[in-house]
Parts: sequence; structure tokens; C-alpha cells
Amino acid sequence: MQKDLTSLSALNWDDLKFFLEVARTRKASSAAKRLSVDYTTVSRRIGSLEGALGTLLFEKSRTNGFVLTAEGQRLLGYAESIESTLHMACEQVSGSGVALSGHVRMGCTEGFGSFFVTPQLSHFVDAWPAISVDILPLPHFISLSKREADIVIALERPEHGPYVCCKLCDYRLRLYATQDYLARHPPIQQIADLAQHPFISYVDDLAFSSELLYLANLIPNAQAHLRSTSVIAQYTAALQGRGLAILPCFLAAQDPRLVTVLPEQVEVTRQFWMYCREDLRKLKRITLLWDYIREVTEANAPLLMGQTRDMKFARH
Repeated sequence: MQKDLTSLSALNWDDLKFFLEVARTRKASSAAKRLSVDYTTVSRRIGSLEGALGTLLFEKSRTNGFVLTAEGQRLLGYAESIESTLHMACEQVSGSGVALSGHVRMGCTEGFGSFFVTPQLSHFVDAWPAISVDILPLPHFISLSKREADIVIALERPEHGPYVCCKLCDYRLRLYATQDYLARHPPIQQIADLAQHPFISYVDDLAFSSELLYLANLIPNAQAHLRSTSVIAQYTAALQGRGLAILPCFLAAQDPRLVTVLPEQVEVTRQFWMYCREDLRKLKRITLLWDYIREVTEANAPLLMGQTRDMKFARH
């Protein structure tokens, strides 16, 4: 018991903050950047924590960076609980103005993040200037366990984990081309006519979700002459008038340079899911942004389903 008390008194609780960042980024340099300190400070604080606990928390590798040991993995859960409890405690003892402030990081799929979430959040930060928001519209999976984001909007519901999750919305994709492309190529009156046309699509083996691989199912033997992991790159290529592309309506329908092709025959419906860690969901700034995104998404169901070109914004 005396040894345990001695270790506890030697522990600098602030070192846990450094431990969490290194555990999440696996790089002392990345943790230093996020904490606005230098590399040596991070290394020193991790060494201090390991000394106080009398155990090795990380194994250092040239290829994999800082990898948690078994003891480090056990500490991670406790450290995250302490972090979340501290956040909630600060909100409970702070005034409402202080509670509705802080920082939130939202991760989302590239197209939805760029063409829907970003315009909406520009209005959110106008209404709540004390809350700063990072938007991560990326064409790959974003990890909540590594705290790469506080809230994630994804194509698939997480199968497991300590998350609060809801279905955000359905959205529709259709086949698009420029009017110039259609004028210069054989007419398209039925699906069989598409065999004569080049497509712009995903790189199948690099797609981060199977939900993106709809071209082969919709149009067997379709010839994709240009492929990209980025839906924005596909959209940009389609605007050059060199091929057909299956694109989300919320992206393509807002651009008058693109027209739908066989809208009644070529149609895909997918879903977006929104989730965050259970220990963050009760934070007021998280709740505020969560509810805001649900509100504006519901209001824009016609845009997401390809029934209108117009985007609506919340009034606050």
C-alpha cells in the first residue's frame, strides 16, 4: 500500500494529457504539434509518467512509431475516462456561456463533408462563435478510438465500440454527364446503350467501403477509363465532358453543367450514419453540433434525394 501511495504522489496528472496524444497519434512529433510544444517536451513527459508508474508504456519502432505495451493499453482506458470526466466536470461547474464553447472535430466522407457539411457548418460557427470546428472531409475511414474526430459521419454503422450512433439520412446517386458530352456521343435511351460509353469511377481495390462499389452492380461490363479514390476527382473529371459518372445528387444536382442520364433507371440509394463516443455525447458543445447536423440534414432531404437543387440552412 505504501508503494502505491508513493507512486501516486509522484504522478504528474498533466502527463496523462501527453500520454493520450502519443497513444492516439503514435508519433511524438504529431503529439507535440497538437499540444503546441516541442518534441523533447513530449518525450520528457512520457518518460516522467513511465518513471512514476514504474512501467514501460510504449515500445518505440522505426516503422510503427510509439506502440502501446500491454500496460499502456490498460492505462489508455483509464486515462480516457479521466479526460471525459474532466470535460464534463468543467461544463457542470462553468456558466452556460463557458459550457457552450470549446473545440469540436467532425470527420465525414469527402463529398458529403465538402459539399454539404462545410456549407452548413459555416452557418453554425456564425451562430455559435465560441465553438470552433475542424472539418475532416476525407476519402477514408476516420478512427474515433484514436480521437481523430469527436463526431463521425460515415457510410456504414460501426459494428462495435462504445459509441452512440444514429442513422442520419438516406441519399441518392444518379448517372451524370455534361450536355456537351451527350451531344458528341451516341444517344442514351436505355441501359443497354451505356455499353458504348466510357465511365469515371472508383478504384475498386482501394475503395474504403464496399458501399461505393455500385457501378458493376448497376451496369455490368461498364468500361471505366478513368478511376479515382476521390469522388471530388470523379466529379471534376465528369465536368470535362469525357465520360459518365455516378455521383451523389447533393453534389452533382447543384451544378447546372451536369445533367442526369436515365434518372428513372440508374439510381442508387445509400445511407449516412453519425456516431460519437459515449463519453463525449453528453458534452454540451457535442450535443449542440449533433442536433444541428440532424436538423439541417432532415430539412435538406429533397436535396439529398435528388428532388431539388436548392440547399436550405437553419435559422438561429
